[in-house]
Amino acid sequence: MTDTSTSESTLPDVVPDVVPDVVPDLEDPPLQVELDLGAMPSGARGAVEAVLMVVDEPVTESALASALGLTTDSVGVLLADLADDYDAAGRGFELRRVAGGWRIHSRSHYAPAVERFMLDGQTARLTQAALETLAIVAYRQPVSRARVGAIRGVNVDAVMRTLLTRGLVEQAGNDPETGAVLYRTTVYFLHRIGLTSVEELPALAPFLPEVDALDEIGVGGTA
Repeated sequence: MTDTSTSESTLPDVVPDVVPDVVPDLEDPPLQVELDLGAMPSGARGAVEAVLMVVDEPVTESALASALGLTTDSVGVLLADLADDYDAAGRGFELRRVAGGWRIHSRSHYAPAVERFMLDGQTARLTQAALETLAIVAYRQPVSRARVGAIRGVNVDAVMRTLLTRGLVEQAGNDPETGAVLYRTTVYFLHRIGLTSVEELPALAPFLPEVDALDEIGVGGTA
């Protein structure tokens, strides 16, 4: 009979794999740093005002509260105070509650000045970025701003505002699934390029064979 005691005693110890209790999820979004509104010059009031200055569409009280770490009630009070202050000071803009949210608009009293500025801007040539964005809207209309940005790979908020100001694009309702605002070209756009209908636009396929692949781009959120 073979004695196996020696061979068994000389076998190396097998160290089991160490499995961490928690496996980090590499796809988790980075943790957001808590805002210290008290350290800002105008506190929560200034923070709300700053956000209002950059939104392109009405923003709800709940959205502001969530982003700034405030209660909905406190945001409502701040918005009302800002609106009253703008009115009392006779500012060139006002804070309106529209479409279920809040947004800053120029006052109707100053419409002639705004119109003059917009008409003067019509003489300036569009940038390459604006032309590319306009082309995407023309061939993909109706299309959301987020989808246009995904196709171009950059933020197109400023460019879209320029096209809206020039009267080349306009809103065309909302996406039934996401609620995003959709955009299309205007009659003025057709007039400027000498066409009577978007159906007369030249076929894009010969210049961009992979254009059909654009339909596969998934864009989340609203625009």
